[in-house]
Amino acid sequence: MWKTIVRRFLIMIPQLFVLSVIIFVLAKFMPGDPFTGLITPQTDPARIAELQEKAGLHDPVHIQYLRWMGNAFQGDFGLSYTYKRDVAALIGERAMNTFWLSLLSVILLYAIAIPLGILAGRYQNSRLDKAIVLYSFITYAIPTFVLALVFLFLFGYQLEWFPTKGSVEIGYEPGTLRYFWNKFYHILLPAITYAILGTTGIIQYLRSEIIDAKAMDYVRTARSKGIPMRKVYSKHIFRNSLLPIAAFLGFTITGLLGGSIFIETIFGYPGMGQLFVSSISSRDYSVITALVMLFGFLALLGSLLSDIIMSIVDPRIRIE
Repeated sequence: MWKTIVRRFLIMIPQLFVLSVIIFVLAKFMPGDPFTGLITPQTDPARIAELQEKAGLHDPVHIQYLRWMGNAFQGDFGLSYTYKRDVAALIGERAMNTFWLSLLSVILLYAIAIPLGILAGRYQNSRLDKAIVLYSFITYAIPTFVLALVFLFLFGYQLEWFPTKGSVEIGYEPGTLRYFWNKFYHILLPAITYAILGTTGIIQYLRSEIIDAKAMDYVRTARSKGIPMRKVYSKHIFRNSLLPIAAFLGFTITGLLGGSIFIETIFGYPGMGQLFVSSISSRDYSVITALVMLFGFLALLGSLLSDIIMSIVDPRIRIE
């Protein structure tokens, strides 16, 4: 399996190269540049041209691309035109915020979806099953920004149970218990929103797999041997039904690590999703290209992680 993993990583190199070309070209097609917002009736055009020349925006496109890629290989993605900071350090700070939000979201997502999927599949066509299916349809139909706005208005502004923006309040010393609790308190509502919206697919897949597994020969054989239904579910049906869930786990993890544009923007959470939106608005090319490259790498990594997780869940499956 290790040889296959190494081979998959090597295959990712040309994929990332093609992705980098597409990203760079599309970024150049965006109207304006990072200095467009500085133009006012009082702005000296010569000053804007000087800034553009200094940033290398007047160089040929292929020269700009080679310079960008050469710096990227050294971990240098340039300087953010908006924040006046190193792009790698800026993304690193936002990435940690997104990581903690993603971690809690994944835990809540599977803590909600797996029990509901098991109950719906085990008690098929019961009132409980119908209620869970109705819940899935509702969460599937509600757009992300609608549920986020409702939760923010209800629990943030009306009931005031949760903070409405930021990742931690000012005045807490990093590393202390109060600091971590306040940080957890800030990400709880966005994580709950994210988890609820993500449960639909897992519930439906798990429910369908359990219903199909109940009609399999190995289940009937186990029942004929007098094995209690509780053990049949825990040792046979549940394990086999997890395979489709495992197939999406890698994509779920890396997708969450990319940040949620809607969730982070609506809740004012300073993660990579919010940074991506603000960078597009300000035409901060260096941040945009670095983030999209990171998102592309995470998408490719998610595919590999899903294969590895599936091989762990079911030893009969091996990456070849």
